[in-house]
Amino acid sequence: MAITDDFTHFDARGNARMVQVGDKAETKRTAVASGRVLMNRNTFDLIRTGGVRKGDVLTVAQIAGIMGAKRTSDLIPMCHPIAISGVELELSLNEEMTAVDILATVSCTGKTGVEMEALTAVSTAALTVYDMCKAVQRDMVIDDIRLLRKTGGQSGDFVREDR
Repeated sequence: MAITDDFTHFDARGNARMVQVGDKAETKRTAVASGRVLMNRNTFDLIRTGGVRKGDVLTVAQIAGIMGAKRTSDLIPMCHPIAISGVELELSLNEEMTAVDILATVSCTGKTGVEMEALTAVSTAALTVYDMCKAVQRDMVIDDIRLLRKTGGQSGDFVREDR
């Protein structure tokens, strides 16, 4: 079995390539991804009370995550530029884990999926939380970024089993 049998981003000679999607049918596609930023109680309380000197952490991270989804093809070399039809990004405070939980839902009608856009939205939001709070705590942990589900396209639906 050649490397190209399993990996669509390589041609017959093993060279990197962008997958040809021109002949695929346009379908409605949605992807949902999640992640979290773990922190100590002091940092968590500063976010909750609005005490972080850089500003409203959750709002800025939400906007950054949406921007990240829109710019995914600029960051990930083999991603196609996609006309995203919607991005919903939810950031919530997880009291039990002293964490910011992040959930991104990205949708489009197109010839390729939006999994990378959802994962990039979560990653960008998490990095923004870290950036805004690093003056208070440098050992925060960005954790558990993963695809939860996706719909549409010829490969069908996917739902993570270990949620």
